[in-house]
Amino acid sequence: MVQELIELNEDYKAHEETTTHDKLTGGGDAAVREVLEKAGRRLQEMEDAIGAVIIGQKDVVHQVLIAMLAGGHVLLEGVPGLGKTALVRTIGGVTGLGFRRIQFTPDLMPADITGTQIYDAKSTGQPFKFIPGPVFSNILLADEINRATPKTQSALLEAMQEKTVTVGGAGHPLPEPFFVLATQNPLEMEGTYPLPEAQLDRFIFKINVSFPTAEELAAIGNLTTGADSPVIKKVLEPGEMLQWQQLVRKVVVVKDIMDYAVQLVLSTRPDSPTASEQVRRYVRYGSGPRGLQALLLGARAEAFRAGRASVGYEDIRKVAAASLRHRLLLNFEAAADGITPDTLIQSMGV
Repeated sequence: MVQELIELNEDYKAHEETTTHDKLTGGGDAAVREVLEKAGRRLQEMEDAIGAVIIGQKDVVHQVLIAMLAGGHVLLEGVPGLGKTALVRTIGGVTGLGFRRIQFTPDLMPADITGTQIYDAKSTGQPFKFIPGPVFSNILLADEINRATPKTQSALLEAMQEKTVTVGGAGHPLPEPFFVLATQNPLEMEGTYPLPEAQLDRFIFKINVSFPTAEELAAIGNLTTGADSPVIKKVLEPGEMLQWQQLVRKVVVVKDIMDYAVQLVLSTRPDSPTASEQVRRYVRYGSGPRGLQALLLGARAEAFRAGRASVGYEDIRKVAAASLRHRLLLNFEAAADGITPDTLIQSMGV
């Protein structure tokens, strides 16, 4: 069904995208093109600055920056020692945004994340004073998030969705922009707790961090064990990321691209008429509306990063795996047969 939709709309897409791009740029608006080109150069500077500190993982860096452009949160999964924490620290330094880190452990409490109220006997007015927790930052590194209990993990639900924290009945807005960049170890490792589905759904992307190649491993050894430590270079100016996020939402999604994204999401649901035999056999629950939002926002950010004013099919394909893999809940038969969410997503032709 998805492949048929691509073939039927290929000609229409080319015409419609050209018309939309001309509409957005005024048919020759140099100012709009200049904004797109400048943003592309600045984003390339960011990737280069991160690459000077983090060896390899270019696809991971690219996907994290796309998620930030889309205004979403990211879950990074990989075995210990692959540089996930170092990557998030480096992104904090390169963007110049406020950065805080929480080490998630089994004894971590929700108040250790959100903050708490304390009694101030010397206060002449309100005796209880709110002490903000580390969540009040632009970038929050939730390190090894799945080593905390589900109760503590859930403390981030409101912050990630509403960008506010409620303590003692009072709401406290979080600074803008706000990103949760969480790392987790694979679930089969000892001492981990699975993230609640409601929290997984709040991450726009789940990115798998792979083991480096032999060449990358040698470069990491040279960079990290020498006399000179790599220096993190700040690239962004205040307000640039917020401005880009606003522009990303203006990137146009024409009807056929929207239909394609909708069909992808529906194809992950076993109760959908368009679902494949594999999906019906192995999937307990498929993606919901947030999966579609992730696809569209991620694709808009991909188009913006490439300097284009409208989304193409390739933009949807590039973000499909990261947007959907954590939204597919598989059954026991899938585990027995060695089927993963990525296997099913690839079978959809993306």
